[in-house]
Amino acid sequence: MKQDIVHIALVVRDYDEAIEFYTQKLHFTLLEDTYQPEQDKRWVIISPPGSTGTTILLARASKPEQEDYIGAQSGGRVFLFLNTDDFWRDYEEMLTRGIEFVRPPKEADYGLVAVFKDLYGNLWDLLQLKKDHPIS
Repeated sequence: MKQDIVHIALVVRDYDEAIEFYTQKLHFTLLEDTYQPEQDKRWVIISPPGSTGTTILLARASKPEQEDYIGAQSGGRVFLFLNTDDFWRDYEEMLTRGIEFVRPPKEADYGLVAVFKDLYGNLWDLLQLKKDHPIS
């Protein structure tokens, strides 16, 4: 048996501001932006540069109770993990693009890590996993 997690939904306030943040500040690729008239929503898929794995579905909050979770989908824990082939290159560039890091870089057993916020306050790990890490 083979299964994959294809998309992770990230609740956002506005499609266009989210697309701008992820494509301009984090260099993500916009893979799809399709209007779905029957539901009056867009199917917006992004992925990190060079990635061939799981993608992110930018899902605009459509009800007031969903709006409460924008930026807080994981209750204040790190929610998403962005692995890179060059931690210091990406860290320095993210700083120049105004990305807010809430925990500075550190060496951990599994590699280099720093925690940053996206435009809504979701916490992300920027990682460079060690070569011997099981998923590197």
